[in-house]
Parts: sequence; structure tokens; C-alpha cells
Amino acid sequence: MSRTGASDPCVGQTLCQPVVATKMSGEMDKPLISRRMVDSDSSLAEAPSEAPKVGILGSGDFARSLATRLVGSGFSVVVGSRNPKRTVGLFPSAAQVTFQEDAVGSPEVIFVAVFREHYSSLCGLSDQLGGKILVDVSNPTEQEHLQHRESNAEYLASLFPTCTVVKAFNVVSAWTLQAGPRDGNRQVPICSDQPEAKRTVSDLAHAMGFTPVDMGSLASAREVEAMPLRLLPGWKVPTILALGLFIFFYVYNFVRDVLQPYVQEGKNKFYKLPLSVVNTTLPCVAYVLLSLVYLPGVLAATLQLWRGTKYRRFPDWLDHWLQHRKQIGLLSFFCASLHAAYSVCLPVRLSYRYDLVNLAIKQVLTNKSHLWVEENVWRMEIYLSLGVLALGTLSLLAVTSLPSIANSLSWREFSFVQSSLGFVALVLSTLHTLTYGWTRAFEESRYKFYLPPTFTLTLLVPCVVILAKSLFLLPCLSRRLAKIRRGWEKDSAVKFTLPTDHPRAQKTSHV
Repeated sequence: MSRTGASDPCVGQTLCQPVVATKMSGEMDKPLISRRMVDSDSSLAEAPSEAPKVGILGSGDFARSLATRLVGSGFSVVVGSRNPKRTVGLFPSAAQVTFQEDAVGSPEVIFVAVFREHYSSLCGLSDQLGGKILVDVSNPTEQEHLQHRESNAEYLASLFPTCTVVKAFNVVSAWTLQAGPRDGNRQVPICSDQPEAKRTVSDLAHAMGFTPVDMGSLASAREVEAMPLRLLPGWKVPTILALGLFIFFYVYNFVRDVLQPYVQEGKNKFYKLPLSVVNTTLPCVAYVLLSLVYLPGVLAATLQLWRGTKYRRFPDWLDHWLQHRKQIGLLSFFCASLHAAYSVCLPVRLSYRYDLVNLAIKQVLTNKSHLWVEENVWRMEIYLSLGVLALGTLSLLAVTSLPSIANSLSWREFSFVQSSLGFVALVLSTLHTLTYGWTRAFEESRYKFYLPPTFTLTLLVPCVVILAKSLFLLPCLSRRLAKIRRGWEKDSAVKFTLPTDHPRAQKTSHV
């Protein structure tokens, strides 16, 4: 949805029908910035007369937040509105709120904060807007983006051929403008056909505390307008992968732990579905996802060794896999955290209490006063300790993947945590799984419906990754791989000598 928040209806051209004033009633009528907050902010006091003047067409939420940020950044702001008397109280006292035709006279840069369907209502100002820079901040809805072949900015440029249109600030929310760029994304994509206009808007963005990003000509505006429409684009594939693994292991555990006792023994254990089966499934998903974070690195290193060069592109599927490792790792941490929370809830269940009471009664009936299996006690102690260590190490990986934390670390520190500690987390998780399984893989009673225990399936990929990374530590492979990553090629006639102080293996970021 567009965030321009314009309140001026479409008037002017014969093709544009009058818009009912009540269309903007509701949430859009509520001011995002209160008058009391504006008056109490000393930075929004009257701007000096020599301050550069900027115009804004529109009086919606985004226009109000934009005016507040511009005034706070030292600009003189004039706002054009269809009904200035009604909207003047919503803007900072330093901003001049007037009619549209009066607002576009002196500013050279004018923000167009109205919806696409209202662009034609500004055609009456075409003579006054001639030669000025129009900054389009609008966003289309998903339906509008698919319906129109040209972007909003290109459509605006077609209506005002004597103006220079710049697409900018459409990815910035009204809240980010109000609270400051420190609370949101600092990057502002900017595109226009005129380099000088882009430079002017870039300087303005810098003055407001944002980082402009040159996206090229105005033809890129359609791509820029599509950015706010994407909902977590980097998470789609990892989420589908995690969901697919969860469904597979959930069904597998259901067949083994619920369906098999019901079919072959007549026991009703369907009460396990909400908690026990979920808790058995979550560590399987977390463990496999963690191994899938490091598997593409192993495949990439193998390809480089086989090709004898780093200058050939990886296959597209491997390239995309490498780019999604951070999201896969965070989903692994999420599933592991849920597993820990579910495990804490296990003793609270009534079914657990009933089983405990039944076990005590059975012990009394069999006249057993002391029930202690030394091997099982040690196994459970080691199993829980390894699980806590694995979750703690995985927590470090998740925390350091946050941009605020990652930016405070040097590259060596970041790569050590992500690569070395990540591999340690995978090894600890493997030992945790092996301690859980113990000798169960060799007991015939554990194969229900001829299906092996679930933990044996989860060990396949992690063991391959651990074995491959261990092989890469061999001098014959590690030195060759280091040479390739420093530019050496197998078929090259240039001699290449690896410095003796160069690290044997190059660390790469994985999560």
C-alpha cells in the first residue's frame, strides 16, 4: 500500500472524477505526529530564513513525517495542501502550510507525496512546476504493480515533461522518518534520468541522516517500487525447507511412536501429538538445518579443488544455497530453542506424572526397593550437558549474525565465530545425538514398522560434513585449497608459492 498518505482529492482533468472527501476518513485522518510532540521538540523551531527551501505536495502521514525530518535537518519546508487551515495543526510550527499553487513557487526540490490516482490533479500546476525536481515517494499496491506496466515515477514524468522526476524515499517508512534513521534502514535507493538531480536528492538524503544508493536511470523505478512489496524475500526458500523437514520428521515420528503402538499393540498414544511428537521432531529439524549451513561450503571447496581454480562460477543452485546460509542457521537456532522450551515442559504433563506413579506402583509390586542403572544415569547426564553446550554455541552464532553485533567485530573475529565455533556447534550436536541414541540403533525392538530410529536418519548429512571438513584439514588438501583461493590456477603457467605464514585454511562466514 502506498504510504504517501495524501489527502488532496483528484481534480482538474476531465478524465479524473471528483473524489468524495470521506474517502480519507479512518486511520489516515489520525495524525502520526501529535501537535504537542512537535511543539515540545526544540529541533523543530523556526528554521533560519537562509535555510534551503524544500516543498511538499500532500498532507498525509508520510508528508507530515517528512516535513518533521526536513525541519529537524535544517531545511525550510513549505507544504502544499488543498485545505491548509485543516492540516496546519498537524505539521511542525516551522513548516509553512499553504495552498498547493503557493507552495510550488520558490522551492527547487518538491516532494510529491500523493497517490498515483491523484497525480493528474496536479496538472494545473504544470507551468509553475516547470524545470523543478519532483521527488516521487509513492508506492503501488501489489495489484497496482501488476496492473500498470510503467512505474509511478515514470507516469509522473509523462504528466510533467518539463520537470525532472527522481524516485526516492519510497522504502523509508513514516515511522523511520519520525524516529530517525537509527531505528530503521538507512539506505535510500535513488534513480533518475538526470545525474545532477540525483546528486541534489542524494545530498538532501545525506543531510537527513540516510545513505543514498544510486539505482541508475528512471527505468529502474519499477524495481525500486517493488522493494517494499517483497515480504522477507531471503527467507522464502529456507522457510519452505524447514517446514518440509518438519512435516517429514513429524509424520515419521507419528508412524513410529503413535501409529505403530496403536496398530500392533492396541495402545492409544495419540495424546503425544501436541507435545511429545513435536519435541521429538524439532531437534531433528534443527540438527539437519545446521548441517545444511555447512554442506554448501564443503561442496564449494570440493568444486574448487576439482577445477583447480576459483574463477569459475558455481552452479546457480549452489550459489543460491550459499546466499541463504544465514537464514538456514537462524531457523536451526529457532528450532533448537523451541526444543529446549518443550523439553522443560515435559515433566509438567499429566501423562508424565501418571507414568511416574505407575512405575512406582510397579516397583512396589515387584518388591524392588532400589532402581538405579549406572550406564543410563551417565548417559543422560552427558546427553543433557552436550545439548546445553550445543545450544549455547548456536546462540553465539545467532547473536553475531545480527548486523549491530557483526559490525562491531573485525573480519577475523566474525569468521572465527561463524566458521570455527559453527563447526564446534555441529560436532557438539552430533555428540548430543549419538549419546541420545547410544545402542538403540542396534536393538531390533527399536525398528518399528521396519523403520530405523529417527536419530539415525539425522546423522547422515552431519557426519558427511564433519568427515569432509576433517579431510580438508590434511596438509595436501588445505595448502592446495589455500593456493586456489589466493589466485592460483591448475592450468596456469605462472608459478605460485604460498607464504609460510599464511593460514592453512581460509575461514568463511556461514551463518
